[in-house]
Amino acid sequence: MTRRIVRAGVQLAAFTTVALILVFFLDNRYRVLPQAIHHYLPAHNAGLVIIDITVTTCSSLSLLSSCELDPSVWHRIEKDLYLNNGWFSSAYVHIQSKKEEDLAADDRVIVDVRISRLDPTNSEKGEGDQQWEARNGGIWLKRSAKRHASDSNQAVTAVDVLFGADAVEPRFGWEIKDTPLLLDSSGETQEARLSVRKGPPVKTDKPVPRINKSGRFKIMQVSDMHLSTGLGICRDALPVGHNGGNCDADSRTLEFVGKLLDQEKPDLVILGGDQVNGESAPDAQSAVFKFAELFISRKIPYASILGNHDDEGSLDRIGLMSLTASLPYSLSEIGPPEVDGVGNYVVEVMGRGNSHHSALTLYLLDTHGYSPDEHRFRGYDWIKKSQIDWFHETAQNAKQDHSEYAHIHMDLAFIHIPLPEYRNRDNTVFVPAWDKTMWREIPTAPGFNSGFMDALIEEGVLFVSCGHDHVNEYCSLAKDEAESPKLWMCYAGGSGFGGYGGYGGYHRKVRFFDIDTNEARIVTYKRVEYGEEGETEQRINEQIIVEGGKVVE
Repeated sequence: MTRRIVRAGVQLAAFTTVALILVFFLDNRYRVLPQAIHHYLPAHNAGLVIIDITVTTCSSLSLLSSCELDPSVWHRIEKDLYLNNGWFSSAYVHIQSKKEEDLAADDRVIVDVRISRLDPTNSEKGEGDQQWEARNGGIWLKRSAKRHASDSNQAVTAVDVLFGADAVEPRFGWEIKDTPLLLDSSGETQEARLSVRKGPPVKTDKPVPRINKSGRFKIMQVSDMHLSTGLGICRDALPVGHNGGNCDADSRTLEFVGKLLDQEKPDLVILGGDQVNGESAPDAQSAVFKFAELFISRKIPYASILGNHDDEGSLDRIGLMSLTASLPYSLSEIGPPEVDGVGNYVVEVMGRGNSHHSALTLYLLDTHGYSPDEHRFRGYDWIKKSQIDWFHETAQNAKQDHSEYAHIHMDLAFIHIPLPEYRNRDNTVFVPAWDKTMWREIPTAPGFNSGFMDALIEEGVLFVSCGHDHVNEYCSLAKDEAESPKLWMCYAGGSGFGGYGGYGGYHRKVRFFDIDTNEARIVTYKRVEYGEEGETEQRINEQIIVEGGKVVE
């Protein structure tokens, strides 16, 4: 009797398992389960699926013209496709979306998007039975009424708009359309392109920077890229007449930085501010994506600080840092809200192997923009007391953990606008000693000295490196009253052709810090974009700035 009960139970369990698998298989393809049950099941695409896309165009010359659709049905992407430069016209992309569980029987989910003047069906072999639907702006949609379509990774779940012939899409799971939207070209300055995501968002974890197995770590500091929406306009490009006089600023900048990434293979990139040339970036997102793609495609972690020009475009400082922080391989952070500025944070570089202790601490601080008190302190803003207090507190709280590192722990700092002490020409050390050309412009430091250099020295920071003054590329050594070296203050040099660079025959440069934790040694050098034969492949102005964990001259 007991055996019969056991056998019957096993058979019932097997039948139930097979039935459940069959039901879920059929539901996955044909949605056979009641809609009420789906409310208790996890949606494949958590969030929304897109069921329609269109473009509305309106003219300021017509009182009856409107770029608005019913907001209860349509969501408008708040980017004028003419970037507010149309003579009289504006245009916007609208999307219609629904939660997966709210889809009605007659709703059709978008599974593909094309931009074309002609019906894509005519050029597709073997897909003649699949219908494309035309929308404004040259948009063609392939929509599916199959009940499982919204469960598919082919379902379009998000839409964005980017601008420029050189626009790129660095986000995982997204695809930018090769063909721009087909708009009335009158007044149009940049190509507007759709970018779509299929399936659920791709989750990415922030990378953990770590000393490599040989005990080395290389930091690449890229400052003042000055990227635009679109190709950008070159300023002070040298040599004159290079490439037949043809120069697209962003293309040349990105090619330069990309070449160094491939040759130097840094472990971390520090973006030193003014990545975006605000006045020529009516869509700052497109500019941000261009620099981010460089690092994401190479799987290199990067951390950014903001300059005084980044937020002069379409995004404010919080918007820019939030966007950058959301991207793959980014270590950027908005920072504590109670501290002045956006982007005050720390990057910890962990020891080699499985060490749980920090080997290097990088302090990144916001130097803001322009002086809040032009009457008394002309020029640029300064690091505030709340930032200095945060820096002291953060450094002190980390002392115990840092002391447990097996080697000598080292602290470094990065800012955008130089400290007032950068003006002290007597402290400047040039390599080679006779080369005074690295000081090409008077440092445009704040008129008010808030004392941050003293704070850096007090907490044992070994060097601070900045950007801002594009054609300055020297390192300055701060000493105490006994003439003992205390802090190196370096310039990265400007890397971007969208910013100025015309003093003293300056060629764009990038600074590196090659760190050997075995010896607690830091070597800094630069790479140049253009020079004499062989110069572009060499380290230039190489010097040791830290030895045995101490600042050295």
